[in-house]
Amino acid sequence: MKPLIVLLAVFIISITAIKLIYGVVNISLAGRIAMAAMLLFTAIGHFVFTKGMSMMLPDLVPFKTQTIYLTGLIEIAAAIGLLLPGLKHITAWLLIVFFLLLLPANIYAAIKHVDYQKGTLEGPGMAYLWFRVPLQLLFILWTYFSGIRF
Repeated sequence: MKPLIVLLAVFIISITAIKLIYGVVNISLAGRIAMAAMLLFTAIGHFVFTKGMSMMLPDLVPFKTQTIYLTGLIEIAAAIGLLLPGLKHITAWLLIVFFLLLLPANIYAAIKHVDYQKGTLEGPGMAYLWFRVPLQLLFILWTYFSGIRF
């Protein structure tokens, strides 16, 4: 829920600031700024909630902690790439693939009742997916329309 709030709040602030500064409405730029802010916000979680996020990965995944750190760094790199005009398209495509690759970890975490913030197995379970899967689809569509389409 928090990433969605960050995404929407930064989008509204960005679209307003762009209009005030440049006198035009640039939804695509505001969308990329908002996604970049959301990615930076979620990347922080990879370094703050490493233990809990590691629990989201199945046992067959080696180097869980390193994987969590790496995905946090990927989110930071994607945030930067979305804001660089020459990299926004390739970054958006790679980010869409990244979001698709994250979905199985979210499904696994829901099945195992992982609470990544507390690092326990007392999370919301399958009910989490009713929010997470549509949210993941929103992130994919948001990335497509702000980074590729326009």
